[in-house]
Amino acid sequence: MPSFMSSARPSPRVARTVQAIAVAGALTATFAVAGPASAHTGASAPSWQQYVQAPSSRSVQPVTVVATTGDVSHPTGALGRGTAVLNRAAPAPKPVWPSGTTATASSYHDGNNGNDNKPRTYLPGNAVDGNTDTFWNDANAATYPAWLQITSPTAVKLPGITVLSNSDGMPQDFTVQTWDGAAWTTQATVTGNSDVQRAVAFAAPVSTTQVRINVTKDEASPKGEYTRINEVWPGLVAADPVAPSITLDFGKVVSGYPRISFAGASGNSPGVRLAFSETLQYLTDRSDFTRSDVSGGPGTDQYAVPQQGGIWTDTKGCVSGSKVCADGLHGFRYLKISLDALAADAPIDQAFGTVKINGVSLDFTPFLGTPSSYTGWFESSDKQLNQYWYDASYTNELVTDTFRSDDVDPRGADTPGLDGKLVLQDGAKRDRDPYVGDIAVSGRTTYLTHDTAVAARNVLADLANHQRADGWIPPASINNYTLPLFDYPMWWVTSSWDYVLYTGDTAYAQGYYPNLVKVLDDWYPSVTDANGLLAKGLNGTGGYGDYAFLGRTGEVTYYNALYVQALKDAAAMARSLGHGADADRWDARAQTVSTAINAHLWDSATGAYLDSATGPVRHAQDGNGLAVVAGVASPAQATSSLDYLAKNTALPYGNSFMDNDTLVSDGTQRVYAFTSYPDIQARFLSGQAGSAIDEIKRLYGWMAGHGPGITDWEGIGAGGSMYEGGYTSAAHGWSTGVVPALTNDLLGATPTGPGFSSWSVQPHPGTVSWARGQLPTPHGPLTVSWTVGKGSQKFSLTVTAPKGTSGSVAVPVSGKAVVRVDGRTVWNGSAAVSGSGAVLKDGCVTLSAVAAGSHTVTVTS
Repeated sequence: MPSFMSSARPSPRVARTVQAIAVAGALTATFAVAGPASAHTGASAPSWQQYVQAPSSRSVQPVTVVATTGDVSHPTGALGRGTAVLNRAAPAPKPVWPSGTTATASSYHDGNNGNDNKPRTYLPGNAVDGNTDTFWNDANAATYPAWLQITSPTAVKLPGITVLSNSDGMPQDFTVQTWDGAAWTTQATVTGNSDVQRAVAFAAPVSTTQVRINVTKDEASPKGEYTRINEVWPGLVAADPVAPSITLDFGKVVSGYPRISFAGASGNSPGVRLAFSETLQYLTDRSDFTRSDVSGGPGTDQYAVPQQGGIWTDTKGCVSGSKVCADGLHGFRYLKISLDALAADAPIDQAFGTVKINGVSLDFTPFLGTPSSYTGWFESSDKQLNQYWYDASYTNELVTDTFRSDDVDPRGADTPGLDGKLVLQDGAKRDRDPYVGDIAVSGRTTYLTHDTAVAARNVLADLANHQRADGWIPPASINNYTLPLFDYPMWWVTSSWDYVLYTGDTAYAQGYYPNLVKVLDDWYPSVTDANGLLAKGLNGTGGYGDYAFLGRTGEVTYYNALYVQALKDAAAMARSLGHGADADRWDARAQTVSTAINAHLWDSATGAYLDSATGPVRHAQDGNGLAVVAGVASPAQATSSLDYLAKNTALPYGNSFMDNDTLVSDGTQRVYAFTSYPDIQARFLSGQAGSAIDEIKRLYGWMAGHGPGITDWEGIGAGGSMYEGGYTSAAHGWSTGVVPALTNDLLGATPTGPGFSSWSVQPHPGTVSWARGQLPTPHGPLTVSWTVGKGSQKFSLTVTAPKGTSGSVAVPVSGKAVVRVDGRTVWNGSAAVSGSGAVLKDGCVTLSAVAAGSHTVTVTS
């Protein structure tokens, strides 16, 4: 989930109702145009396995040393090849002000409490307290001059001063003045400073009791930042020796508990500091996200290395009080190990000495998706699509992990209802908390790849167990289940039906059916207006957010199209449980809402759905994509709206989620794989498979070729960047929609009844010449393979369905094509053969009630 740190997705299409046909016999799968030979022989592993990304074991080693700084010898020792030695001489003592020195300033923040409820102070005195971890923070952003004045009780002879500042409030232009007893005299002027630690020499030594620093420009002043000075030393202080460090690359994003093997250390308890990042771009001395940083911590993990060495596992906790602390689990690709320590941690550890390292590894905690664990798989003639499918699967594996108190999101997310259970987290590094909107996508990915459906069930059940009395269902456990989102209760409905469709867990359906009734019949009616549409702002929902915490109000197409999908899915759930009256009522309401959407939110001038009925005119990817997937849009509207998006939102890295910047400043540059999934699915379902594949390649190709590679990002921003900088999660479950898009839509296989009791197979080849795959079901695997032929053989499809199931099959036809099932003609080129029940619609011949077993359907000219 973005920012707060959310999500969404549409549900499976309902198979067309057609005349029944009993298809007898079973034939072995055949291809008119064969795929790779290795896929058809027993001489080697199935060819799809070459794309699997997970590590081979739970002990993961870094693959290379990216960089070193300072005094480091034999850095490959960190890879287990000998011993790496980091050495740092003790720094010279810093000059100190006389006892009783004070400081005042033009302004300062009074301070506040962090998320750990510890006070933060930004007083002027922090600049002379000898603690480099505290700082003065002026209170007037971009207001100059901002001045800091230091007063000593006795005269001090100064050759100059040294200013230590924060990188996000570093003074660029400033003067240094001293008091001669009657007036201020400027001793030095600095312009264009770019050093966090700046020694400022005077023309000649000066004896004075007062020093004033006048700042006229900060490093970040155009952004309205504040001056932040950590320390002012009475003298010229040379920069400390560069901290020796080794930066390691694990080759891809991984998640778990780092381990370091120390061969020994000097006897002064030298410290090591660890910084983690998913990308080199955001790797600094602080992690690009760490849970203690959210709580006001230092943003690094620390350890005091004992003289005898030993193996240290990075686990959450502190050595003493709040000193020498670590977070434990991290999601990252790059690890920077520095011989360094916080000044406040002395004397438990020191920022100098010698440390010897002879190995680094990671205890990989997420689901380990090795080839043998795949219960479903996909492969096609397009190697890029294949790789994106398995990249997304690996991304989802990284977020499939046990919910543990020590490594979940710190913002009130821990909960007894999930502790110790397998869940689908939001992201590998953050948020480490399950959100139901994300599960709308990551759940489908889970069902199609591995036997881990319980991870989705655990979250869906837990959220239902925390349903509010008025029927609203929380989006996640964060903030003790109180985060107010408007759309996520609908994703709980659709995700629940998905879970039942793919797993057949009717006990879950029966147990939580009352929750479904309450959210649809109590809460959403309370936010429905006179037009029959959901309107954010009613019933106190003006401050509610959505998957991206967007400031949308009133009648919004996305909310209402999602509502239609939720009502249809709820009706299907009700029918499966024998609640016909509920099903009829929800189907009728879905139709009413669809009609209202088309009456009030369709923009005929543009040929696309409005984002909102109020405010500036704009058109959003989420609402238009979902309107097609949910069946709100007519075929003509679907074509028009998708064409509009293709022409007005296409970027080299996907399709932007807005067509202008009236809602957010980067609406035309921001891309979410989350909202791109229904856009892509809509293109497949409306006969635009080529357009769907093009969007997949731009979006997933960009992520595979940038950033950490392999894994799928939470969001993409201007120019293809991480949309929220280093805070962005580069391995996010809600971005894995390429898996269901390729399996359910391109390959064409979906469940239509609980547990695949019924299913639909309707390929959408686009530019792909052949595809095959397997879908796990409670009855056994459902396998599908098809080939686009040449010459007279136009298309060949083989479906092997497990016992206890039946389904429908649709194959593309054109002209006077003849369709045969297991060698028997069912369509003679212009009409159905008597008794076959074949139906021609939308360029496909469809057969229903296809029995279990293996069946081959061919299309010839």
